[in-house]
Amino acid sequence: MGRIAGRFGRVEPRRRARALVLGLLSDLPRKNCWTLAEHAGDANPYGLQHLLSRARWDADAVRDDLRGFVVEHLHHQDAVLVVDETGDLKKGTHTVGVQRQYTGTAGRIENSQVAVYLAYSTPLGHAAIDRELYVPRSWTQDAGRCRAAGIPDTVAFATKPALAARMIGRALDAGVIASWVTGDEVYGGNPHLRTDLERRGIGYVLAVACDHRLATHGGKFRADALVKKLPKRAWQKLSAGAGAKGQRFYDWALADIANQGPGHHQLLVRRNRRTRELAFYRCYSATRVPLSTLVRVAGRRWTVEEIFQSGKGLAGLDEHQVRGWTSWHRWVTLAMLAHAFLTVVRADEHAHHPRSDELIPLTCNEIQRLFTALVVGPGHSPAHRLDWSQWRRRHQARSQASHYRRQATQA
Repeated sequence: MGRIAGRFGRVEPRRRARALVLGLLSDLPRKNCWTLAEHAGDANPYGLQHLLSRARWDADAVRDDLRGFVVEHLHHQDAVLVVDETGDLKKGTHTVGVQRQYTGTAGRIENSQVAVYLAYSTPLGHAAIDRELYVPRSWTQDAGRCRAAGIPDTVAFATKPALAARMIGRALDAGVIASWVTGDEVYGGNPHLRTDLERRGIGYVLAVACDHRLATHGGKFRADALVKKLPKRAWQKLSAGAGAKGQRFYDWALADIANQGPGHHQLLVRRNRRTRELAFYRCYSATRVPLSTLVRVAGRRWTVEEIFQSGKGLAGLDEHQVRGWTSWHRWVTLAMLAHAFLTVVRADEHAHHPRSDELIPLTCNEIQRLFTALVVGPGHSPAHRLDWSQWRRRHQARSQASHYRRQATQA
């Protein structure tokens, strides 16, 4: 928190930001302005709501500090940038960016809000270092709706790959050293993102669909058709990295892709050793690299899924009950900071206390429990809890009466 203290012009929002992050690191079953304010000892949630919506501070500047914090502590020569999106299910139509759209969170089309994240992944640990809210065309074509949600006039429609390219560019321009980028089919199938990475000289291992068409010296083929032309000797058994149940072994093969530009373009194919299911990756590198390197990068993509899981489960990344553009960016940035703290502490513990046969290394979950019990301290008095019970019931009564009046007027 001392690292970001200079981003706040006054002491009040700085203290409230600290209280919010401590609340996000707590073991509260639900994390929103009401529960976090009660946890902080406030009499009502108005102070935290002011911090998220109207107080003067720059969430993008805090994001830059967060990125520096993560890179400084997790820096490694094998760093990989991972892009992916995640959705939060929402009700209503007023929350910024919400519409009926596909989200992997539900596995189907739902009323949801989707954001693209950039993660910094190394053998020491992984954490999100940037975020961009996806604003659909249904929003950008409605100036009044955008204005009501506080979306700046400069924000235009951008695809998810375009948002990913923007974040990758920011990280690289800020001096983040990473040789590779990886992501799923949404990003691998986008030629503009691939061209931008090649222009920057950054290698990539991006997933593509089975019907993705590739140019070879023998003509154009679908990815699933090209793999049938590979000889049996092309397949090698390699691990994509350690998982929850040990090393993740697959069969892998490479096929060259014709390209007029510089560098090496290849199709990487992964085959499940039990089900024979195939997955395809479009690869680029400025110089030729061994198959094992491409496999290592492809295997690093799963780390962003772990970031989403632990960020939502431990730091309230998806529990924001805010509607506006500014509030969303502020909440998400502070939640990313809380999760990065757990990740960095975990990496430091693993470095100073190597694994033993009797104990598994400290996990982010266990670090959060210890931090809550030993550092945050005991809860508040019964009087404080009773005052909050009365405040909630009073506020809910006013909301209920207002809702009934609105219904009667519409009837």
